[in-house]
Amino acid sequence: MGKLWTILTHLHSLAGPTVMLLYPLYASVQAMESPSKLDDEQWLAYWILYSFITLMEMLLESLIYWIPIWYELKLLFIAWLALPNFRGAAFIYDRFVREQLRKHGLAGAGAPASAAGKKDKSSPSSSPKDKEKTKSKFLSFVTPKKDHEAY
Repeated sequence: MGKLWTILTHLHSLAGPTVMLLYPLYASVQAMESPSKLDDEQWLAYWILYSFITLMEMLLESLIYWIPIWYELKLLFIAWLALPNFRGAAFIYDRFVREQLRKHGLAGAGAPASAAGKKDKSSPSSSPKDKEKTKSKFLSFVTPKKDHEAY
């Protein structure tokens, strides 16, 4: 029984980082490389929620200390958020976070709070000229100036 308990303890300590960090990191990189935006949404929502949970844990550390199965509950919740079968992060973001952002006028990078529903996916959010201007502004910011090249 002693060896079995030791193995279970080690598996338990590996499960958290694997479920909470390693798999989400891998899946986030895969999402960035895929053409689909659906998986990007899932993983951005995951990292937003994971950051929020971590922040709340830091703030409420003395209270959480008294909950004996906190780590297990958190692990189950994070697994629900991360696993692709459930898409919990996208669900929570769509149902709760997005609603709060709209209510406070923060949704859609300055979109009015009264904008109901999601943006129409068929119409582009900005014209190609606007995208090109933004791209050129970014490139001019990132690339070195010609007169500073001879250091």
